[in-house]
Amino acid sequence: MNSHDAPAEGPDLAALAALLADGTRADFCLALLDGRAWTAIELARYAGVAASTATGHLNLLVGGGLLTQERQGRHRYVRLADPDTAELIEKLASMAPRRADPPRSLPAATRSRALARARTCYDHLAGALGVAITEAMTDRGLLDWEQGLTLTSDGTTWLAELGIAQPPATRRPPVRSCLDWTERRPHLAGAVGAALCRHAFDAGWITRIGTGRAVALTDTGKRALEDHLGLADETQTPVRWTPAP
Repeated sequence: MNSHDAPAEGPDLAALAALLADGTRADFCLALLDGRAWTAIELARYAGVAASTATGHLNLLVGGGLLTQERQGRHRYVRLADPDTAELIEKLASMAPRRADPPRSLPAATRSRALARARTCYDHLAGALGVAITEAMTDRGLLDWEQGLTLTSDGTTWLAELGIAQPPATRRPPVRSCLDWTERRPHLAGAVGAALCRHAFDAGWITRIGTGRAVALTDTGKRALEDHLGLADETQTPVRWTPAP
């Protein structure tokens, strides 16, 4: 086969890469890692582009399978297609070079630090907090990395003691390692990671900061992580949050 000829069959990796090669589309995918559904207008405002421009980019992302959409009345909402897509975006972000320009304002720098400390990655915990929880679960024998990441029997018991039911078997793996883009170390994803994140919100361990992905560990959460994982509050320092204009 001529080296310039494309294969007739197989995955079109170049087409997927082309979807994320545009900065606006990449920014949309990063924003959608918060797990919420966004409108085109919200994403346009986030990326600083016209609504018509955002619509064109979103059509490409939906057509390429990275996003899914739903309509409610006059409004069109988009979200990441599934957890696998979210983990792909997070992993690519961890491998990508850091942007050269530092935050230009104190509010931007504050938001950046808050995201690095603790955030959601689609439906599980990430940042320094997510990594610390994963490492503490490993140290306590709740997770095993010997032959790929697995939840141990002690881990299943630990979840039950917290009141977290073992997620039902689906195509999604119970546990998965997701490389954290700020820490460059793995945090816990998969169905168990999602269930643990939901529990943290429901039990008041964490709360969202503003409307983005950043979360803060509450006093209740600090006590719970120390009681259940022996985890000291090493990942959190007080942050004064300034909402984006």
